[in-house]
Amino acid sequence: MRNDVRAVIITHYHYDHHPRPGDPELPITLFRGKLVLAKNPNYFINENQWRRARAFFESLAKVAGTHMDELYKEPGKLSIGDPEEAIPKAMVRDFGDYSKRRAELLEKGRKRFERLAELWATGEWVSEFSGEDGTRVMWADGRELEVCGIRLRFTGPWFHGVEYDRTGWVVGLLAEFRGSRVFFTSDVMGPIIEDYAEAVEDQRPDLVIVDGPPTYLYPYMLNKINLRRAVENAVTIVRSRPRAMIYDHHLLRERAWRKRVSEVFEVAKEEGVRVMTAAEAMGRLPLIVLVERVWDCDTPEEE
Repeated sequence: MRNDVRAVIITHYHYDHHPRPGDPELPITLFRGKLVLAKNPNYFINENQWRRARAFFESLAKVAGTHMDELYKEPGKLSIGDPEEAIPKAMVRDFGDYSKRRAELLEKGRKRFERLAELWATGEWVSEFSGEDGTRVMWADGRELEVCGIRLRFTGPWFHGVEYDRTGWVVGLLAEFRGSRVFFTSDVMGPIIEDYAEAVEDQRPDLVIVDGPPTYLYPYMLNKINLRRAVENAVTIVRSRPRAMIYDHHLLRERAWRKRVSEVFEVAKEEGVRVMTAAEAMGRLPLIVLVERVWDCDTPEEE
């Protein structure tokens, strides 16, 4: 991490989004003296990320010179409401023959949510904290603030994928500087949920960075219905006419990814919107293309 970095954002607690404590290649000490804006680790979080967040902040508090007895506190008053009220468009969508199966999955998700809510209401909470070295940790969910002249507006907790996704919740981010707006969705897997695409559309960003559907899991952990939703929602974003949309992360893990979302590219061409990978935005070949070339070289020619 560059020494002139002032703020670091952690959208959720998966190890491809924040360092694992003890990782020599990305040590916790890199965060010293920074403003850390992180997903709230006390609610709208699954059990696995609950544990990971606490391990991370314990490590950071130690190097920042924070007394450990100041890190934890009794759980606060919690009024979480009904998470389905935040996604009305997704909840009223007609899924035809899939509706019965979806209703079963939603009911299972509600029961998991109730169990998690009990953990959030009774488990020890992590406090926001400041270290003696200038490190400052703040929870990002729904927050708006300015850092170095950049206006940061965080979403509330969004499902990491489908409704009640087992992988938990993330926060998205709109960054605005001198009239230019960038929206980073983090891991919403598409987005699959229609309301999240509408939220991006409403902000009219100049640049959207979206993780895309995990097509490498199709059809086992990503079904045809939710892949279709992800494509339609990306089209919704493209039709809002950002200057560009960068596909990143989940989508770029298998060879046929462009074919899976070909409609997005077609609509983008009609709307005059550039859709590309982060590598292409930097003038480089995507890693998956380089890997494909290796595969092609390893394939023996037919006699």
